[in-house]
Amino acid sequence: MTLKSAYTGRELLAILSARQLKDGQVVFAGVGIPLLAATLAQRLHCPGLTILFEGGVIGALIEPGKLPPSTNDQRCTQRANMVLGSAEVLLLLQRGYVDVGFMGGAQIDQYGNLNSSFIGDPKKPKTRLPGTGGGNDISSLTNMIVAMQHEKRRFVEHVDFVTSPGWLRGRDTRRESGLLAGGMFRIVTDLAVFGFDEETRRMKPLALNPGVTRDQVQDNTGFKLEFTHDTGVTEPPTEHELSLLRTLDPERLFIA
Repeated sequence: MTLKSAYTGRELLAILSARQLKDGQVVFAGVGIPLLAATLAQRLHCPGLTILFEGGVIGALIEPGKLPPSTNDQRCTQRANMVLGSAEVLLLLQRGYVDVGFMGGAQIDQYGNLNSSFIGDPKKPKTRLPGTGGGNDISSLTNMIVAMQHEKRRFVEHVDFVTSPGWLRGRDTRRESGLLAGGMFRIVTDLAVFGFDEETRRMKPLALNPGVTRDQVQDNTGFKLEFTHDTGVTEPPTEHELSLLRTLDPERLFIA
């Protein structure tokens, strides 16, 4: 079995997401792939990475096989630097102490706005989603990384509701709306890694994942993508990355 066929899409998602983080950063991580990726980065190349949870934990160090299903799970407090209330942790965002926000979403648009509230007509939605939690605070005040599965129904031209702001309507509209800090930095999917154009603030492909074509990415996106000559290809997961990832999630709760 080749390495390419030996990893799942969610394993690829977690590893590519972990590569976006840098040592010394403070990251506000959501549960699931964002937490798994942050924990992986902490053990691979970011020993000085500080992980924050909405539940109040600062400096979490997650034990292998004990990934918490919630940011309020007491396993988050294991060997943590400090445990505060949720309000105090969110105040750290306002004070500028957090570098990166890291979460997923149900729906995202061309400017990186996230929807985790509802799908469809607000008066009679087809699907109700969990809502914002701290998502609006995080995306309003940090540089955001989003990890999510790449599907046309998720990547839409305009989200049904802006739960967590990205670049709003593009160009300078985020700043004009009063959001002076942060913005969408990277979108990582099982098909590609995306950034945002410095002028228009539209989503743009930076690198396609191994074996993925431009047509495949476009066919799974609900808005027009602009590919350039320098759109690259991501490096496939290494054996070391996969081994460590599977040690962190031996029951494959998040990477199956």
